[in-house]
Amino acid sequence: MSDEPEQQRDYRPTVFLPKTGFPMKAGLPQKEPGILARWEEEDLYGQLREARSGREKFILHDGPPYANGNIHIGHALNKVLKDAVVRTQSLLGKDAPYVPGWDCHGLPIEWKVEEKYRKKKRNKDEVPAAEFRAECREYAAEWVGVQREQFKRLGISGAWDRPYLTMAPDAEAGIVAELLKFAETGQLYRGAKPVMWSPVEKTALAEAEVEYEDITSTQIDVAFEITECPNVPKLVGAHAVIWTTTPWTIPVNQALAYGPDVDYALVEWGGTNRNFLVAKPLVEAFIERFHAANPSEHLEHFGKTFKGSDLAGTIARHPMHHLGGFFAEPRPLLPGDFVTTDSGTGLVHMAPDHGEDDFELCKAHGLNPKFVVDADGRYKEDWLWLPRTDERSGSVINPKFNAPDGPICSDLREAGALLSSSADYQHSYPHSWRSKAKVIYRCTPQWFVPMDQETSVVPAEAGTSLNGNASPDEIPASAGMTLRQKAMQAIDATRFVPAKGKNRIDSMVEGRPDWVLSRQRAWGVPITLFVDRASGEYLVDEAVNARIVEAVKAEGVNAWREENAAHFLGETRNPDDYEMVADILDVWFDSGSTHAFVLESDNWPELSSPADLYLEGSDQHRGWFQSSLLESCATRGRAPYKAVLTHGFTMAADGRKMSKSLGNTVDPLKVMGEYGADIIRLWALSVDYTEDHRIGPEILKGVGDQYRRLRNTFRYMLGALEGYTGNLEDAGAVPELEVYVLALLADLDGRLRKAVEDYDFNTYVRALTEFCNEDLSAFFFDIRKDSLYCDAPEDDRRRAYRAVLDLLFHALVRYAAPVLVFTAEEVWQSRYPDGGSVHLLEWPMVPGVTADGARWKALRELREDVFEAIEPLRREKVIRSGLEAEVSVPASAVPEGFSDEDLAELFITGTVTRHDGEGITVTKSDDAKCGRCWRLLPEVEEDGALCNRCERVVDGWDAAHAQGGEA
Repeated sequence: MSDEPEQQRDYRPTVFLPKTGFPMKAGLPQKEPGILARWEEEDLYGQLREARSGREKFILHDGPPYANGNIHIGHALNKVLKDAVVRTQSLLGKDAPYVPGWDCHGLPIEWKVEEKYRKKKRNKDEVPAAEFRAECREYAAEWVGVQREQFKRLGISGAWDRPYLTMAPDAEAGIVAELLKFAETGQLYRGAKPVMWSPVEKTALAEAEVEYEDITSTQIDVAFEITECPNVPKLVGAHAVIWTTTPWTIPVNQALAYGPDVDYALVEWGGTNRNFLVAKPLVEAFIERFHAANPSEHLEHFGKTFKGSDLAGTIARHPMHHLGGFFAEPRPLLPGDFVTTDSGTGLVHMAPDHGEDDFELCKAHGLNPKFVVDADGRYKEDWLWLPRTDERSGSVINPKFNAPDGPICSDLREAGALLSSSADYQHSYPHSWRSKAKVIYRCTPQWFVPMDQETSVVPAEAGTSLNGNASPDEIPASAGMTLRQKAMQAIDATRFVPAKGKNRIDSMVEGRPDWVLSRQRAWGVPITLFVDRASGEYLVDEAVNARIVEAVKAEGVNAWREENAAHFLGETRNPDDYEMVADILDVWFDSGSTHAFVLESDNWPELSSPADLYLEGSDQHRGWFQSSLLESCATRGRAPYKAVLTHGFTMAADGRKMSKSLGNTVDPLKVMGEYGADIIRLWALSVDYTEDHRIGPEILKGVGDQYRRLRNTFRYMLGALEGYTGNLEDAGAVPELEVYVLALLADLDGRLRKAVEDYDFNTYVRALTEFCNEDLSAFFFDIRKDSLYCDAPEDDRRRAYRAVLDLLFHALVRYAAPVLVFTAEEVWQSRYPDGGSVHLLEWPMVPGVTADGARWKALRELREDVFEAIEPLRREKVIRSGLEAEVSVPASAVPEGFSDEDLAELFITGTVTRHDGEGITVTKSDDAKCGRCWRLLPEVEEDGALCNRCERVVDGWDAAHAQGGEA
């Protein structure tokens, strides 16, 4: 007999550790393209449409992005949010198709093609219009293709082979048809009004095409000598002072405005007998500016005050009156309710060519615009008040033109009218969001949609779709209502998420001017109107309109050309009697009409109108949301949507706006290449998108950690469920811990349903993540790993645990699918390789189990206190794990119904006892450790021996393997 000690048996083969081929390392950048390819090959989107056919519909209408460059992080956030909405609605069992679209017309694309021309020294105006449009179309089509693949790479599911494009002939015909509905119902007019104009791009701009930037301008005070004042004769010879930050508009001045209720005072320039009329509250500010420009001169408050209403009938003369002609005409002082004493002098110079208030006030008093500034922002050659020079003929947006030593200020100074000038006034100013150049207000003939004109009942045909599917019952009567009133009414009937979006669009629509429809460009849908040269009225003829629509449907926008005029007008009209309008439509009219030519079209029979949801960035309150609202209210008497969701903008990690010059942009394509699309999706659905939010390397790293914890949860479940085919009904009695976890799952299910209803994906992801991390991984899985690893396979507790794990798996993989579209598919396929796609599944059926939540909450809080008490002994290496600890807790802290053995299992400690005092005590157990489950128990004779439970399991394992011929 050997004297060697008996070697201890290795019990590891008898431990039932989780087994799975699902890797911890995700490798998303490598895996995701393969999953995408399989979805496309199997036509997953088509399968889903077939599976949900006949179900309740949910229609999210896609706001079209511009087809002119790679996608940016804002695109990624927007499309992921839309995809999450569609997928969660589909998960609820609804038929939720998604048809993507692109905005293809307009200045951004035209500008890019012109850039190519400029590089080749070609003049766009010398290129045939059809050729130029073909290049714009080709450019847009190229970027549609690029962006489509980039959006698909994000895991966005949709009808990518059947998108809508505003430049498709059917779409262009649909846009024309909508325009002609405006014409047929008298909701168009041509008039000369000041509109925002880009001198660089030589076109009118809509408010939505303008962004505001801080600039520094020249501010000037200018004196207008009063020549008549019937109510206050002593004011004759005094000077009314105006203040402006646009010196270039002074040469076009036609009047001055005063506030009838404002108090005005005379200010004396000592030794000169010149008095200046200024609003009393603004005298001190005016004196400060004057002294800054004339430090040796003296101004003082003269003491005489007048009410604004006393200025009625007052006449002044232009500072350049000595030039004669236009400048010598009298400049009346007119009452303006817009005049305030917030800044300036309380007197406002009026240039009806270049301001909305100016235009309206002057028009009301018979003063008309002069149209003296050309499309490029230069004064017309035949109007310049002095001989032309390089400086004098520059663009009015050039800072040199308006500088204190520029031509305007120099002329005013020479005339003795410039009282102060300084190039230091900081303020916000409108710029074109495409060229980034400053815009001006410029009066030009344009086509408008009136906001405050009463309209008759909307005719049934005006609401009929292109395929005739609209019900006349859906078209409300709107007799006697203006477009503004109809839009305000529709806003009240719309749900806004977040709710503050309603106030935003409400105030915008309430105060917006008439809609400027016309643009002076080439790439877009033409304003297909014939104007009678004799009467100036546009032609309204249904037969003519029908021929125009059919021609555009066949040929696209090139159909609108002179040689087709005779065909359009028919045999009874002479084309020479009509002007074919050459302008194109505002691209916001294009996108604002998509509800008509997409949601109501036979091309996409799966869609319907109105849409359940429009979802875009908060800037679209003045863009797509508003243009769609106005277009639909004008033609259908209602909004094209039932709800509107808006998201904020993505900022850099430090909260600053992203900028290439600052180097703080985050490229979603690079992020997908490094981390995978699921990381972008998890980020997008984790942030509070209702506000501006942030992204950066550290933030993405945190999202990566969050993803790894979720992936670990699925990996653990897959391993624990390896080979499992049972169900909860067959598991026998369910322990209280499992009942509690099922109750937590039922609560989670309710919160996730509510989050889907509220489009609250931040709460959705947070609730799902916290459940997986805190309720499962750190609690349930932690407690039950001993049973999973060490109980016999047929043990009731282990069977119940695996049955609940199976329920959890089926629920969680579905909950996660709209967020982690690729990972959820990988998880599902790992367990069910022949089970189809996870994205064909519906919302899980969760048992309606309840538990005493307060009791379990108290127990879990006590458990955390025990962990905290054990930690110092672990750090000091007195014990290596909680299994070596003997814990004593206050009896008063233990919820009713838990035995000491229950507590030891739930706390994962050696033993737990109770005492009548306060605080938790922890000591090292003197018991021996089981060689298989590592628990320290009195029944274990010595370290390495087996506890009673493990002995039974090992005996069974040995017997089973002996029968199988294995040792």
